[in-house]
Amino acid sequence: MIIKKQAYARAGFLGNPSDQFFGKTISLSIKNFGTNVLLYEAPELRIEPQAQDLNVFKNVHDLVDSINLSGYYGGTRLIKAAIKKFYEYCKENKIKIHNKNFSIRYFSSIPRQVGLAGSSAIITATIKALLEFYHVKIPNEILPSLILSVEKDELGIKAGLQDRVIQVYEGCVYMNFKKEQMMKKGYGIYEKIDHSLVPNLYIAYKTDLSKVSGPVFNNVHVRYNEGDQFVINTINKIADIAEQGKTALKQKDYIKLNSLINENFDQRAKIFNISKSNLEMIEIARNCGASAKFTGSGGSIIGLYNNDEVLAKLIVNLKKINVRVIKPYIS
Repeated sequence: MIIKKQAYARAGFLGNPSDQFFGKTISLSIKNFGTNVLLYEAPELRIEPQAQDLNVFKNVHDLVDSINLSGYYGGTRLIKAAIKKFYEYCKENKIKIHNKNFSIRYFSSIPRQVGLAGSSAIITATIKALLEFYHVKIPNEILPSLILSVEKDELGIKAGLQDRVIQVYEGCVYMNFKKEQMMKKGYGIYEKIDHSLVPNLYIAYKTDLSKVSGPVFNNVHVRYNEGDQFVINTINKIADIAEQGKTALKQKDYIKLNSLINENFDQRAKIFNISKSNLEMIEIARNCGASAKFTGSGGSIIGLYNNDEVLAKLIVNLKKINVRVIKPYIS
């Protein structure tokens, strides 16, 4: 029997990045892009590499293009780490698993390095496949924390729970990561919202990876932990935007939603460094008459548009800087 599991791209709608600071967010599962993991019983445990995991190149230009696309590591290290953390979770929780081997492979259509949670999707789909293969059940509220531990604890990658929560629950989810809840239970309060309430929505992402800026230095975590009141107040304002957004969605107050999306980015820009290429996307989208904010940490944006005329402007003007516009499919 072949086990096939999926995890989809993620777009932070409101409140990010306050999820890393005991904040609140609303996130969307974007089914235009996804990761598929195939797992089936085999004589030995084998992780089948994809093209981006191989170290054979046509020439030096091909090598550089590969690094720009996938970095210095492909997806197999994510799968290795996911298998290890899954095994350790079962051992720590005295969950017995059968002694059978498997072969596992993955394919992902999620654009890399543009803030749509491609890495966490590989891990999420892998964990889902392992759960079925070993007949293990983990409650949905706990599962995102296990998935996060793969990147954060095993691979040393800074991340928050938001991406993993939406990739487990899918659709549209409001998340409250209040400190008391997180310290007591290790997970937040997750509330599904009717995704049909989300109005004319667009996502735009960079297609020319040579133009994607590298990491921009930010010391927000350090300042937050040191008690910088300006940073703390700004993060709290961003978290409150998600709370207001939940109310606006339920009341179908789309004028308010537009304003909140723009405010989310504007507050973020007060404490985070924003690269010129990322700021250019925001400015073009807003000049077209749409709202705009990051879906994650940069490389792609999300917002609302009033009509098809605005959408057409977005498509034409963002294409000039090698940015593709899509209408996201959410379910």
